Parts: sequence; C-alpha cells; structure tokens
Amino acid sequence: MSAWRGPRSVGYQGSWVCCLQCPPGLSVGLGSMVPSSQVAEKEAPEEPGPGCELQSWRCLVFYLCFYGFMAQMRPGESFITPYLLGPEKNFTPEQVTNEVVPVLPYSYLAVLVPVFLLTDYLRYKPVLLLQGLSFVCVWLLLLLGHSVWHMQLMEVFFSITMAARIAYSSYIFSLVHPARYQRMASYSRTAVLLGVFTSSVLGQLLVTVGQMSFSTLNCITLAFLAFSLVLALFLKRPKRSLFFNRSAPAHGASPRELDQMHPSPDQPVRGKLGRVLGACRDSFLVHMLQELLSSVRRPQLRLWSLWWIFNSAGYYLIVYYVHILWNVVHPTKDSTQVYNGAADAASTLLGAITSFAAGFVSIRWALWSKAVIASVTATQAGLIFLMYSTHNIWLCYAAFVLFRGAYQFLVPIATFHIASSLSKELCALVFGVNTFLATILKTSITLVVSNKRGLHLSVNCQFHIYFVYFLVLSIIYFSGAALDGLRHFQRGCHQPLPLQELRSPSEEKAVQAQSIQQDQGLLQPLEDSTEDSLGTSGPVAKA
Repeated sequence: MSAWRGPRSVGYQGSWVCCLQCPPGLSVGLGSMVPSSQVAEKEAPEEPGPGCELQSWRCLVFYLCFYGFMAQMRPGESFITPYLLGPEKNFTPEQVTNEVVPVLPYSYLAVLVPVFLLTDYLRYKPVLLLQGLSFVCVWLLLLLGHSVWHMQLMEVFFSITMAARIAYSSYIFSLVHPARYQRMASYSRTAVLLGVFTSSVLGQLLVTVGQMSFSTLNCITLAFLAFSLVLALFLKRPKRSLFFNRSAPAHGASPRELDQMHPSPDQPVRGKLGRVLGACRDSFLVHMLQELLSSVRRPQLRLWSLWWIFNSAGYYLIVYYVHILWNVVHPTKDSTQVYNGAADAASTLLGAITSFAAGFVSIRWALWSKAVIASVTATQAGLIFLMYSTHNIWLCYAAFVLFRGAYQFLVPIATFHIASSLSKELCALVFGVNTFLATILKTSITLVVSNKRGLHLSVNCQFHIYFVYFLVLSIIYFSGAALDGLRHFQRGCHQPLPLQELRSPSEEKAVQAQSIQQDQGLLQPLEDSTEDSLGTSGPVAKA
C-alpha cells in the first residue's frame, strides 16, 4: 500500500507539478519555472534589502524546509506490505493485491480535482492540515484495523494525502519574493528528497540493525506524523493564491474581462441570467481553458504531455505493486531479512541524481525527443521483465531502482518542455489536466487487471501486462522517431533543421516578440501619420 506507492517519488510529479501530483511524488513547484510569458515579471523583481527582512526570509526558509523534511519522515512506509502479509495482520496476498490496493487509484481519482480546487481556494494551509490529519488516520488504521474494510478505508485516507501534495509545492511560492523562487525551489526540493532518503534509511536500520518489529516501527512513524501535524499548525497562511483570491486581474486580461469587473456607463445592464452567463464566460478559469486549447497545437507540448499521461500511469502502477512482488520473490517471516527501505532509499538517491543530470543534457530536442523517450521506455520495459521473471530479490531490487531512476530522468525534461512557453497559471492547468488524465488511465487499468470484478490477476501476471504496456509504448515512440528521422533526411542530410526547431519554446517566443517590435518600429512613422490625418489623440492599442 503506501509501500507500493513509492509515491514518495517526489520531484516534478507532483505538482499540478507539480500540479495535481506531482505526481510523483512528484516536487519542484511551479514558481521555480520561468515561462516566457512571465519573463518580464520574473526579471523585474530585485532582492529585497538587508536587515530584518533578510532575517525573516531565512527563518521562513528554514521553517518551510524543516516542515517539508519532517512531513516525509515515515520510516514504516517501506514495510507496510510485509506488515500486512505477516503474522501481525495475516492478510492473504490475494486480499492485498485485488481488494485493498485497487481502492487507492479509485479514491485518488475521486478526490484529485476537489482537493486541487480547495487547495487554491482555501489558500494552502487548511489542505496541509488535512494532509497531516489524513496521514495520522492512515497509521491509526494500520495499527488498529484488522479487516479488509479497515485497510480499504486506509487507502482512501492515503489518496487524500497524495492529492494534497500540491499544497506544499504551491504554498512555498506564495509566501516568498519572486526573486527568490529559484532558490526556494532548490531548498524545498532538497529538503523533501533528504526527508524521503533519511526516512527510508532510518526504517531499514531500525528493522535490520535494531531488529524492531513492524508494529513498533509504525508507532514511531505515527509519532513523526503527529509532530509534523503540529508543525503545520504554525505555518503562515498566505493572502493570495493562484486561481482564486486574486486581488488584481490576470496579466493580459481581455477587455471583456476588464469590462466585467469595471462596467462602463455605455455598457447595457444585462439581466441576472445574462450576468451569470457572462461571468462564467469571462471567468479566469474559462480564459485559461481557451488558452489551453490553443496551446495543444505545439508539437513538443503534445509529445511530452502524452509521455506524462501514459508513462506516469504505468510508473505508478509499478510503484503501487512492487512491494507485493518483492514479497512473492522473497517470502520471509524474518523482518531483518526485508530490505525494502534500502531499495526505496537507493531509488530516491538515484532519482535525485538523474533529475540533476537531466538539466545538463543539450541536444536537438525537436529531432531527438521521441528517440530519447523510446530508448528510456524500452529500458523500463526490460527492467519490468527482469523484476517479475527473476527469483533473486537483489536483482529485483536493482531493477526497480534503475526503473525509478529512468523515469525521474525524463520528468524534469518533460517539465521544461511543457512549462517553458506557458504562463504560470496555464502551466498549472496543463500539469493538472495531464495528471488527471493519467489518473483516469491508471484507474481504468487497475479496474480491468486487478479488481475482483475484472481479470483478478496475481501480481506476477500484472507485471507481465505492464511489461507489454511499456513495450508497446516504446515501439510507438521508436516508430515516431523513425518517421521524424526519415523526414529530416528527405530534406537533405546536410541541410540544417529550421532555426525554429532548434529553439526552445521560450526562445522562439522571445524571437517572435523581438520581430514584432522591429516591425512596429518600421511601421511607426506610417502609424503616426495616419493618426495625424484622422485627428486622433493618444496612443493606438497594438496587438
């Protein structure tokens, strides 16, 4: 259960980054990105002056990072599966695989959107408190529950904690100065990764060296979670949020939106129904949805969004069930011989390293994106095959560590390509839609493969299906890469790619803006003469 959910996979997943998950996991906040439409906004702020404000900034950073670290201290999470299958709870593998775990994706799909909207509307802190309370309920049910129904209810509470991860990744950027976004993203991500790593290592040491029982380990986890809940009570509640509680209209609001907020005397007064329909049509979210539909035409945005949907769905299915697979590969009643915590710690460390290394990869993404995705996906398929076909638990551990590291390598690359040409609000919406669609896909697969009313397959058979799933994805990506390469060579092996294909979306948008400014500079005398001849006064609005 949470053991399978390794959704301690932090990183970009989880934002509707970050944004509804982020996913895994995942998380660097949206504010750490610098979309091109926000370039001027991000360049304008300067560091606040020294003195009391600097001291306040340091205290705020320390407290937020300390809270992020402590919220990840769940040393018993890596050992939930052997705990449930062991003599203390004595559930059967079929009950855990086909009755308990499937509840997680179902309930996560149900709470994902409501929690996201409440996170923004309630301004983060209440949802962080809800997350802390839900974690406490999870471990109380683990310790006190004895029926399948209790464990299913535990999964419901765990799905709430997963959906609420966006609250932290968004919250930290609502309190700091925009000039400090990048450093805040770095500090918070480091704190979360360090918390996950420390938690996994601590759990493994307590089990292997300290020979602690799983029940005692879960009691210690509950104490850590209660402490993090107390820390959440003292978090500062921000005065603004991303979509709701906006004190000013969004940058670049349309005239219709401005008229709605400040109607002119000449504007006819509409009826109650007309005002309601107009408010819905001119609302900020509707405006963002319209922008989202127009952004879908960008090839790189489509490619990486599809990768996010299909690959993250498969990734989390592996993470949910891998701890059950480990128990099948190496069944043991000796808790000191269970090394799940070490595997989780190693996969977290490798994921952090590969995420960092991805920032230094510089290639022609317009030409090689599909080939890179295909290669990584094919590698993941091979690792899944190794996981369910081997009888050596250490090979199974190693395959999972590499599988998770491969996924985390592509997450920051996908995040950049999705976010680089979008505003912060639209970026949040795109990540949210991607995560929601991935959750629908993941839930549908679970319903067919794992559920009692579906195929009701064992964990080995499920991993065989996941292997075929990733293999088919890699074949599709390789086919797309081959077609792109063929078109490129048809244009001429020595003919370089068009310049716009070599630029990132943000660079392309900046070049377009510069070109428009140059054109306006050439046309300015003509515009001035036209204004004079018409007898107009004041500047002419330019698109």
